Amino acid sequence: MENRLSRRNVLKGLGTTLALPLLDSLAPARGVARAATDGASGAAAIAASPNRMAFIYVPNGIHMQDWTPAATGAEFELPATLKVIERHRQDFLILSGLTQDKARANGDGGGDHARGASAFLTGCQPHKTHGANIRAGLSVDQAAAERLGHATRLASLEIGCEKGMYAGNCDSGYSCAYSANISWRTPSQPMAKEVNPRLVFERLFGGQRPGETAETRAQRLATRQSILDFVREDARQLHARLGGADQRKLDEYLAAVREVELRIERAEQFSQRELPAVPQPEGTPQEYAEHVRLMYDLMALAFQADITRVITFLVANEGSNRPYRFLDVPQGHHELSHHGDDPEKQAKIAKINRFHIDEFGRFLDRLKAMPEGDGHLLDHSMIVIGSGIGDGNAHNHDNLPILLAGRGCGTLSPGRHVRYDAETPLNNLWLAMLDRVEVDLEKLGDSTGHLGSLLV
Repeated sequence: MENRLSRRNVLKGLGTTLALPLLDSLAPARGVARAATDGASGAAAIAASPNRMAFIYVPNGIHMQDWTPAATGAEFELPATLKVIERHRQDFLILSGLTQDKARANGDGGGDHARGASAFLTGCQPHKTHGANIRAGLSVDQAAAERLGHATRLASLEIGCEKGMYAGNCDSGYSCAYSANISWRTPSQPMAKEVNPRLVFERLFGGQRPGETAETRAQRLATRQSILDFVREDARQLHARLGGADQRKLDEYLAAVREVELRIERAEQFSQRELPAVPQPEGTPQEYAEHVRLMYDLMALAFQADITRVITFLVANEGSNRPYRFLDVPQGHHELSHHGDDPEKQAKIAKINRFHIDEFGRFLDRLKAMPEGDGHLLDHSMIVIGSGIGDGNAHNHDNLPILLAGRGCGTLSPGRHVRYDAETPLNNLWLAMLDRVEVDLEKLGDSTGHLGSLLV
């Protein structure tokens, strides 16, 4: 190893490389980020760490009565769905009043679920077709990846928990590609998501990278040997050169990588044992809750190792009719979202909503437990969770449920509920987030400006 190591160093051994977390004692002098504009006032932040962004999509809308606080500003009471993340109250913004107009019919008839997903990050009206001539628009994550991707091994990461077809009619004449994707590299090219945690892990830590040969990777997978076994000596040498705080950080990071490996292996073994006659992708847990948690944990590790700074996560395809039996909800999610004001169905939808927000809260726990620079990983991130549908029963696309967590390297002031004027484009938020990763775009989809009031 060179005397002066960089934060982008990797551990090497036996044809394998493993990305390191950002270790402060190995970092060169840090620079100053440009000012992030916020309305009429400006704010500058010292970029002690890179700014990440993630977009998490929940299908079928939200039971909005249990989502929207009555009061705005910092003095508000969290409603039932958000109460489960009360511990993170000072870490997120609730943004009300934002609209995705291009998810509306606008003369195209039915298909709110397909439009809700495909327009969510693009702000573009999807072309109504179930053939090969799909068309939407550039999504905010890919606008960021195009300009930031050179700084990390992966320009972006697209993951999900349900497979999706890329042809066929899935929603009132709309291609299945629209319901199964929120990330679009070009108007005609959605970014295919990976739903198998094993393959996500291999992409992040063990596969498709310079340094590990196909033979070495095949050997490791065949013997189920940990990737850490291949870099053990390099890790030992590096550990001896670090300060105490970075030694602990490296130990915790390697332990987290191994813990996720073991959980994926258990998921594989369980799937093979319980359903030997049913072909299942390796590493995909039988239990949906564990699948969601694994994906969130992989997101956290990807950010911690600075493998990518842009992630999209579709927790289930739009219009998903998945049952939630582990919540005592045997009915399908989509079916229940058309509750017709039935209190029993609304209560079950609320259970599903709380589950998704609870798992999101666990992800925030993980990010806050990862120290970095002058704070933790959540301080240096912008994490959106939301839906392209407001109330599932109404199929509306105004006043969407949007929550923005993190401090964006000092460019966000969380702990507030901000209500915007009706019909404020959601894409104005995307432009404001791009500002904060130094991506200059004047327009994205149907944006009309850069959303303000995100920084006090």
